[in-house]
Amino acid sequence: MKEIQDVVKNLTDKYGSKRESLLPILQGITEEQNYLSSEAMLEIARALDISAAEVYGTASFYSFLDTVPRGKYVIRVCRTIVCDMHGKKQIVKTLEDLLKIKVGETTHNGKFTLLETNCLGWCHKGPCILVNDDIYTEITPAMVNEIINKYRNK
Repeated sequence: MKEIQDVVKNLTDKYGSKRESLLPILQGITEEQNYLSSEAMLEIARALDISAAEVYGTASFYSFLDTVPRGKYVIRVCRTIVCDMHGKKQIVKTLEDLLKIKVGETTHNGKFTLLETNCLGWCHKGPCILVNDDIYTEITPAMVNEIINKYRNK
């Protein structure tokens, strides 16, 4: 894994070193390292000449910016009422049983993290899940195993 100083330097070269560059830099580090470590947030604060509290406040506000380590594949289940009415609870239960973890946990091998998140923007095709950047809509409990197996074998 690249040193965090190098990652931040590359991102500030790309996006700039002003306050308005904070969000794309946070996204870039999340993409590169899968989460925002304390060390990364401190380095960003130094590079942008803003407080570490401001960096952490921004990072912790957005649900797609993780401030704790996550699995290689982050499964986000839409928790809106629409997805709930279309069977989201059964999807969550199936995922928990299959992965042997609860929402908010990561598998022992570090491969999967299971989270619930606010609207994924696919209410008309719920229930839906997002695995990293891959969206799956109108899923049923029977489809969950097939979806997870795609990532188990990667």
